[in-house]
Amino acid sequence: MTFPDYKIFSDGDAVAKDACQRIVAAAERAITKRGRFKIVLAGGTTPEATYRELAQQESDWSKWHIYIGDERCLPVDDTERNSVMAARSLTDHVSIPENQIYLIHAEKGAELAAMAYAKVVESALPFDMVLLGMGEDGHTASLFPEHEHNAAELTHAVHNAPKPPSDRISLSASALANTCELLMLITGAGKKEPLAHWRAGKMLPIATINAKNSLILMDEAAWPES
Repeated sequence: MTFPDYKIFSDGDAVAKDACQRIVAAAERAITKRGRFKIVLAGGTTPEATYRELAQQESDWSKWHIYIGDERCLPVDDTERNSVMAARSLTDHVSIPENQIYLIHAEKGAELAAMAYAKVVESALPFDMVLLGMGEDGHTASLFPEHEHNAAELTHAVHNAPKPPSDRISLSASALANTCELLMLITGAGKKEPLAHWRAGKMLPIATINAKNSLILMDEAAWPES
């Protein structure tokens, strides 16, 4: 296992600003080449800061297609849902057509929602860009340590998540890796330990996302050697 390329910034705001510029550039490349930009959004604090930066940029938003990397089985308007966070920070503020925002209908339950979203993902692959964060236990999306899933699946119904709610839906490692660019946003001192374990070769969930073109953007607080 090879640790991905990475760049270190002074703080989370600097990570968000750099990520924003990389996403805008990726969108321009994809739209020029293929007429659309298919991006998978992550949940979390640093991605949200990135989305707020994105909402202030100029892009051909009509060509953007938004997918969600994982979702919590909560009511559709619950503020803890990743789709609600994405809406308040990005999609409510730009002119992406509503039918190009592909939500996970997690309110229907993990099994049904995962099966339905697998069809959406299958028709979208490969993605142009996938955004991921990492938890302090090394999880990414809703792929958690000690959880086992069918590697052939594009989406997983997740149960017994270590953080509430226990039921979730997640894109699989293979689906998340099927992208032209993978961008991982990792900030905060709580990420030092999992990053150190990852560099040492421990197979954390985030380490299973084996995309060809991967880059970590992290702040100084997260870097194990800082």
